[in-house]
Amino acid sequence: MKIILVAPSAPHWKEEVPNVEVVTPRQYIADPQYLHYRNARVLNLCRSYEYQTTGYYVSLLATARGHRPMPSVSTMRDLQSGFYINHIDAELENLIQKSLAPLQSDMFTLSIYMGRNMAKRYEKLSLRLYNMLSSPLLRAQFIKGKQGKWQLRHVHAISLNEVPQEHMPFLQEAIRNYCTRPGRTTLQHRPLPLSLAMLIDPSNPLPPSNKKALDNFIKAGRMVGMEVETITKDDFGHLLEYDALFIRDTTQVNNHTYRFARMADIEGMPVIDDPLSILRCTNKVYLAELMAHHHIRTPKTVIVHADNFHQAYEALGFPCILKQPDSSFSLGVVKVDSPEEFSSTSAAMLDKSELLIAQEFLASDYDWRIGVLNGEPLYACKYFMAEHHWQIYNQNAHNEDDKWGMTETLPLKDVPPMVLKCAVDAACLIGEGLYGVDIKEIKGVPYLIEVNDNPSIDAGIEDEVLGMDLYVAILTEFRNRILHTRGK
Repeated sequence: MKIILVAPSAPHWKEEVPNVEVVTPRQYIADPQYLHYRNARVLNLCRSYEYQTTGYYVSLLATARGHRPMPSVSTMRDLQSGFYINHIDAELENLIQKSLAPLQSDMFTLSIYMGRNMAKRYEKLSLRLYNMLSSPLLRAQFIKGKQGKWQLRHVHAISLNEVPQEHMPFLQEAIRNYCTRPGRTTLQHRPLPLSLAMLIDPSNPLPPSNKKALDNFIKAGRMVGMEVETITKDDFGHLLEYDALFIRDTTQVNNHTYRFARMADIEGMPVIDDPLSILRCTNKVYLAELMAHHHIRTPKTVIVHADNFHQAYEALGFPCILKQPDSSFSLGVVKVDSPEEFSSTSAAMLDKSELLIAQEFLASDYDWRIGVLNGEPLYACKYFMAEHHWQIYNQNAHNEDDKWGMTETLPLKDVPPMVLKCAVDAACLIGEGLYGVDIKEIKGVPYLIEVNDNPSIDAGIEDEVLGMDLYVAILTEFRNRILHTRGK
């Protein structure tokens, strides 16, 4: 990928960043040769990103030309609107308190150069803020509140002339490291024209794809003419170097996966899971209402709040199931057998959420999992219940082998048509992404349990019937979406 560094004093920067094309803002805007560059990354170091300034137009034209600017126009908008202040999650909040705790003053200013700070003790905080607001030069202000708790007051982009002279060597090194980092930016002649970032978390104990499956996605990418590379949450600043994003980390609305999905979606990158699918699938209250509205058959369901305990369990009987709205991997899902257990469990859950889901308990030996991609069934599995347990995953099992039930993957032709129809109908209400639809079949009748974004695709389980064709199908969908965005 070619990197174009746009800076007011281009001749100076040509000496500092070798092997990178360095131009002035006027050159980039006016010279027609840049209109025809393919697969380029634009590092915008203009003096201002205000609306309709030169810096604004550099990033705006870069987007129109199919280049990937940093900062993007949407990041400029977020910086000016203060949007980020309302999207500080628990992870960032804890990092702020931990990083600034030793300070005795009531105010602190942090300079962030390409995600780095000159003091090593602030590098994690600098990278986290850079990942939230991907802009080359940032300055963050913090104040200490009455309770001694630090608050992020403001983050703004700064220009080159606001960087102290003694900081310039560090900034130049940070830019050189960015432009020559291992990976896409150092490969001058890539054999494959399309690229896909696959977001993973190596520390995730329950990842949606195992190592072999991730390797298979990379192999399948080459088969369809696409370079697939794994990235982590620390690579947010490099996201726009790719043509599309595939999230293979557990999605949540309040963590980095949603930020990645939102950025990709704003910038017009094909992304699975898209942010709307994450919002819809990760909240079971929403799913319950959506399915009821569209007459999709589910177990009898009641939305529980602080004032309807008794009506809820009287309507369902016992045993019944209580679910946290954002539960996943069978966690946050509890079977209760009495009014007392219902009351105590729901009270504890309502401390975390204003609403819960209660459902009648439907006993079955297995759940169907139907994979649906862009409105079409892709694969089908039976997930059997863990031994001596009512769920497919038993988190309290004494050894690892007993935690999961058995699985059986079947050709789609062997799946009851009503099950497939239920899965497709439910998935299409969510969107056009990749979904795992869980269904119980009771006496030949399908009951929708839930629609999962970010479904598990593990080598040796979901791919047992299709083999590499499963991975190729998903990567082909990405390729088609990328080409569609390019107008081909």
